[in-house]
Amino acid sequence: MIPPPHAFPFLDRAGWSDAEVLPLAGDASFRRYFRVLRGGETAVLMDAPPEHEDSRPFLAVARHLAAIGFRAPRVLAEDLEQGLILLEDFGDARMKEVIDADPLVETHIYGEAIDLLADLHGHAAGPLPPYDMAVYQREAALFPEWYMPAVGLDPDMATWQAAWHDALAPIAADHSISVLRDYHAENIMLLGNKDLGLLDFQDALAGHPAYDLVSLLQDARRDVAPELEAAMIARYAARRPFDEAAYALLGAQRNTKILGIFTRLWKRDGKRRYLDFQPRVWGYLERDLAHPALGPVKAWFDAHVPAARRAPFDWSAIA
Repeated sequence: MIPPPHAFPFLDRAGWSDAEVLPLAGDASFRRYFRVLRGGETAVLMDAPPEHEDSRPFLAVARHLAAIGFRAPRVLAEDLEQGLILLEDFGDARMKEVIDADPLVETHIYGEAIDLLADLHGHAAGPLPPYDMAVYQREAALFPEWYMPAVGLDPDMATWQAAWHDALAPIAADHSISVLRDYHAENIMLLGNKDLGLLDFQDALAGHPAYDLVSLLQDARRDVAPELEAAMIARYAARRPFDEAAYALLGAQRNTKILGIFTRLWKRDGKRRYLDFQPRVWGYLERDLAHPALGPVKAWFDAHVPAARRAPFDWSAIA
């Protein structure tokens, strides 16, 4: 992976002439990341092609988070017309890899991540669009749009939307806090001195406090033991109100959305590795659907998605 040619004049203008540029891991979007090295200094170059990505929300949320005392990367330089942003480098101590290397620190680090959420939820929502019923429905619809055709099912969209509307109606009007929306172990950096660095928050919305708890504790990319999940919920509940029904509702909504997104990443973008996460996500979803608050949605899944089309599913037969 090499940076686009216009990255080098941008770096020159930013004062990083003759710097070495090395690839970093990307994400599921069109954004790409590079580490920029110059002597003993480092920075991160984000390449977000403007025809695919709008970087203005990222910059706005980063500045909002910094203003209320949280560690988003400082913006060192930007050129939105070319989709280039130079950012503070948070290093390589990502939550997921740190825990994988030393499982004994898992509970401690998750506790710090929960404490950050409790602190964030002590602030009113930033200047963000609302996480409302229209957004919830649009996201959940990724499942019938992508997952169901991939496994040979034809969705009934009218009853699908009605089921989700009935289930989500009690919480859809809660826009009380800033929801980062992808708050999980691959987007949290350990910076030392108990500071946690935040990444991948450009899609933040004003919504319900339970959503980022789900993002963290029902992580699509790594197993979170039920005992750890329960302990972290208790830790959060000791500081902020916790709504068990909302947690199940937003868990079901998020995991349904993720099943659709991961199927789209395979079918549209050729990223087949995301199919490997589907069994874990189905496990979370099945558990969430068992909550009484999900009655209408569970009934729809039971009527329209047979067990043989859920996980484990033999994707090799159609992939």
